[in-house]
Amino acid sequence: MAKKIDFMCTAFRDGFQSAYGARVQTPDFLPALEATRDAGIQYFEAGGGARFQSLYFYCNEDAFDMMDAFRETAGPEANLQTLARGVNVVGLESQPSDVIKLHAEMFKKHGMTTIRNFDALNDVNNLIYSGQCIVDAGLKHQVVVTMMELPPGCTGAHDADFYSSILKQILDAEIPYDSVCFKDASGTAVPSKVYETIKRARKMLPKGTYIHFHTHETAGVSVLAYKAALDAGADAIDLSLAPCSGGTCQPDVLVMWHALRGSDYTLDIDIDKIREAEEVFKECMSDYFLPPEACAVEPLIPWSPMPGGALTANTQMLRDNGIMERYPEIIKAMSDVVRKGGYGTSVTPVSQFYFQQAFNNVIFGPWEKIAEPYGKMVLGYFGKTPVAPDAEIVALASKQLELEPTTRPALEMNDEDPSKGLEVARKQLQENKLPETDENLFIVATCKDKGLAFLLGKAELGIRKVEPATTSEPSPATGQPGQPAQYSLSVNGKEYFLAFEGNNVTVDGNVYQVAISNRTAGESTVTANTGDVTEVTAQMPGVVLRTVANSGDTVLAGDTLLVLEAMKMEVAVASPCNGTVREMLVGVGDHVANGQKLASVG
Repeated sequence: MAKKIDFMCTAFRDGFQSAYGARVQTPDFLPALEATRDAGIQYFEAGGGARFQSLYFYCNEDAFDMMDAFRETAGPEANLQTLARGVNVVGLESQPSDVIKLHAEMFKKHGMTTIRNFDALNDVNNLIYSGQCIVDAGLKHQVVVTMMELPPGCTGAHDADFYSSILKQILDAEIPYDSVCFKDASGTAVPSKVYETIKRARKMLPKGTYIHFHTHETAGVSVLAYKAALDAGADAIDLSLAPCSGGTCQPDVLVMWHALRGSDYTLDIDIDKIREAEEVFKECMSDYFLPPEACAVEPLIPWSPMPGGALTANTQMLRDNGIMERYPEIIKAMSDVVRKGGYGTSVTPVSQFYFQQAFNNVIFGPWEKIAEPYGKMVLGYFGKTPVAPDAEIVALASKQLELEPTTRPALEMNDEDPSKGLEVARKQLQENKLPETDENLFIVATCKDKGLAFLLGKAELGIRKVEPATTSEPSPATGQPGQPAQYSLSVNGKEYFLAFEGNNVTVDGNVYQVAISNRTAGESTVTANTGDVTEVTAQMPGVVLRTVANSGDTVLAGDTLLVLEAMKMEVAVASPCNGTVREMLVGVGDHVANGQKLASVG
């Protein structure tokens, strides 16, 4: 008799992240969730990870409301699992104890059952307190060993011996857990290594321990890796549903069902009902832009192990900033960044650190500018990397960031950091006259300025949808009754779709708030001045996160004038000289192009 294999449906969390950069609004997918529930699936990934921040950053939605709606639709008996990043919980930034504890309590309050908890560096110290908080909150804790394949030619970690040593550290630390997961977010782990790792784990763990294996199709070996995991003794795998399956996502339920036909394993599902649910899901997502790179196997991923969930999130940001053509250079540059970074697993947040540094190496020149998160990682501020990072890169990071390398536990440093924690978030809520609920505290603590912008009603939509059909003749400026005015705009041979509706303009699926005013003919936008004036221009495209200086302020060379956000990095734009700010040409929320004039100082 074939062994029944459990699986978690990842379509509505990891699927969204891997296919759409996590930018999906809740009402759009609930009918598909309902159909999947009716098809008999009761184990879902329901939030956490990028699907927490993205709702505030891009969807103008509350992630806690999404989780409530997910629970209501999935039903009271469903096992709803979310993803957490150890001491980073659901952000890119490492957090102190009070935020980690509140994370578990809030996710329990809003209907979650299980939290899959991992550390991208496989630093077990980062799993001890976070795991205890999950259990104390009344949730099931799925503790994780993170996996990937090192770029060809690299050795020293990420083999069966390494994973066994991490699992032993977890057991020796007596971290409470309900199940164990081996998580390969980049889909690069060699199937034979998956087999050996889980076979050893089965011998190390107490009899009956529930073992889960997670991978992606990005490198094209996911089905073979899943079969290897099952043969080694895994109890469960992760599967998705079309259109969020294959490519950068998990294999489709239908694909895995087919692959296991006639074998010793079965998914034990009503395949016809699953097919019906997929048709509903496809219809729900029909107007969302599905990036071509989300649908393909990428043979070069083993050389630059980028997780499916990070790949499309980053390409969406490149599209937002009009530099998608640089993606092949960036992904190629990532290999060197991984080789020199200490072999942290390429899964969020480390995968983002890798991509940010590769981005900087392409935009500014190799190792000319250390991305702060990558620099802090090699210096030890997120925990211990599996192997020592390249000594020259460590020295460069220390010099540029003006930080000394450290071996102190990340949680200990976070608890001492006066810029982090719930009291800092509380003060921000008070200053902005916002309710001091636990939810609001957590949103501001983990999402910073963008979380605050959401609570203040200033969040922007950043969802990319399929462009509607346009004609060569523009519609009237007023549009049809109840319809936005639509235009097809050609700039240097490139076509853009624009739709105006009140103070909102949609440009290729991205919505911006605008204001248009008349200007007297001949009126200058340059402030008159005497003496030399130095222009300050953007060195990379991005969005103005905040302004620090104003017109008329006296500044010194090196003083921060404003801060841009690009590729989830905060990039300070400094004054190039001593003087007075003659003009500040951009404001918070403005999208700026590479080389665009931002301010002038003289």
